Amino acid sequence: MDILVWVIVVLFTYVLIRSTFSILGFSKPKNLPPGPTSLPIIGNLHLLGNQPHRSLAKLAQTHGPIMLLKLGQKTTLVITSTAAAKEVLQKQDLAFSNRHIPDALHAHNFSEYSLTVLPIGTQWRFLRRIVHTNIFSDKSLEAKQQIWDQKVKELIAFCQKACMSKDYVDIGGATFTTSMNLISNTLFSKDFINSYEEDSSKEFRDVVTNILVDVGKPNLVDFFPVLKKIDPQGIRRRMTRHFGKILAIFEELIEDRLAMRRSVDDDVLEVCLKISQDSPEELNRSQIKFLMLVSKLFPLYIY
Repeated sequence: MDILVWVIVVLFTYVLIRSTFSILGFSKPKNLPPGPTSLPIIGNLHLLGNQPHRSLAKLAQTHGPIMLLKLGQKTTLVITSTAAAKEVLQKQDLAFSNRHIPDALHAHNFSEYSLTVLPIGTQWRFLRRIVHTNIFSDKSLEAKQQIWDQKVKELIAFCQKACMSKDYVDIGGATFTTSMNLISNTLFSKDFINSYEEDSSKEFRDVVTNILVDVGKPNLVDFFPVLKKIDPQGIRRRMTRHFGKILAIFEELIEDRLAMRRSVDDDVLEVCLKISQDSPEELNRSQIKFLMLVSKLFPLYIY
């Protein structure tokens, strides 16, 4: 415990010194846009409040459509005007295409393999082409239309059966099961959850929910990277457990597919395994598992 207190004191002193030098203007970059005065250590975090979007809009009225905020140790450029956003997203899209990766997404080296956070480059384009060709292309969508219709009919039949027996329906759980099976039939040509009453449905739903909650939760490490090794909120540790459970399931699915030695022409997993066998330097097993992970979680996040 004494060691932990000592480490926190050292880190606090380090951040305080850096913040003080920053306020005094030492080593401060030139030609930066205006912004509110930052406080030592926390910077402008205190100005965000419970509704950051409203707070930023209010700050923009004082400091202009392009302003600079200091969020902990992170220097952040905030754009609030349509014209400036258009300049960034349309005309300078390549320069601004890479993004900050939350510390939570470094668990299990997710940031090194995932299409969603990889920097624009050869690997990102290769994975994007696989997803576009085998999941989102018109041909792939039309090929899966019949089985998707069947899954929706199964959902309707389940609700009708519950109505007939006057049982309650967990709408969230039922739609989650349907969504998971829609996606898993595209990826693996099989249902991920065999029944609406399965306990595994709730268990997997809890894991997915916990991932989305922890990724979206404010993390001190993102604002103060010096705390990375301490992980004070335990977000990285929890994400490691959550990812580990899902990746273990995908590993089992891959092993089963390899043992079956059969081909499924419109199956994303089969396409990835063929590429991996022919060109292992382009697509390895870790990349395949994280591609499956993103393909399963991202549509649910949007939903």
